[in-house]
Amino acid sequence: MTVYLMLSAGRGPRECEWAVAELAKRLERDAAGNGVRTNRRESTPRSIVIALDGAEAVAFAGSWTGTLCWQANSPYRPNHGRKNWYVIAQPCTLDAPRTEFRESDVDLVPCRTGGPGGQRRNKVSTAVRATHRPTGLVVVVDTERHFGLNRGLALRQIRERLERDAAVQEQSQVKARWQIHDEIIRGDPIRTERP
Repeated sequence: MTVYLMLSAGRGPRECEWAVAELAKRLERDAAGNGVRTNRRESTPRSIVIALDGAEAVAFAGSWTGTLCWQANSPYRPNHGRKNWYVIAQPCTLDAPRTEFRESDVDLVPCRTGGPGGQRRNKVSTAVRATHRPTGLVVVVDTERHFGLNRGLALRQIRERLERDAAVQEQSQVKARWQIHDEIIRGDPIRTERP
């Protein structure tokens, strides 16, 4: 099983960015010793997302989840009194499962609808009720007077909704990853590491 773990400096000073890089190296070395494979998926100066893969990946990620402390003198400000640089490590979601549109996954049922349009609309099944089986999404289209045209519109509406839902889900995952930056708690680390 793959677990994604994000290490973030939050809004800390440059030393916290340095601490993220050092702790990521330490995490990768520790993972190798525990039989967990690592792969850096995203990397910025303030954060790193590491994919952990293997039988012990979940337990290993749990041992690194929370506030981490890198205890060392600042490489940027030599006479600075502070030695504790805090970083947060949290599991995150990176790859959103995407529902691919396939016409074969859609059940199309002709149906009748009422309203203006006269006898042809009321007695002939030109409307379409389309159900996307994997998601349960249902669309009813009766705007045209021909079944074939309504069928095409129904399929297009389902495709557009699936794409829109995927985009919304992807945006919410990005937002959740950004919120990790603000969840850092200075002090009370679950792990303290030194050079």
